[in-house]
Amino acid sequence: MDNLAIPEKIYEELIRHCREEAPYEACGILAGRGREVTVAYRMTNTDRSSVSYIMDSGEQFRVMKEMRAENLSMLAIYHSHSSSPAYPSSKDVSLAFYEDAVYIIVSLAGEEPVVKAFRINNREITETGIIIGRA
Repeated sequence: MDNLAIPEKIYEELIRHCREEAPYEACGILAGRGREVTVAYRMTNTDRSSVSYIMDSGEQFRVMKEMRAENLSMLAIYHSHSSSPAYPSSKDVSLAFYEDAVYIIVSLAGEEPVVKAFRINNREITETGIIIGRA
């Protein structure tokens, strides 16, 4: 599977969003064309939880509509783990409904953020690559 390319500015914004929401999990959608992310959408975690997230459904509907109008695809869903590793939890796996999306987890458990990307299909987790900058 091809690596997902995330421009440095968007990558930094993703990290900033996760840090701002701590200790709660941050969440959002990365959209673009092909394997290159061009837009990051910050979403509201309606769970307001440090161990789970649920995206605001109204925001999600608006973002999906905007992506369609801009001819963009949802490439990834990101969220943070404020005190656990950058690896999908059992809840993350059970809520992984988009087989074509990459699931990005930003762990804030250590001094520096750890960012990893995964494919989750039929409850099977496969780590995939991220390229910061253009592919």
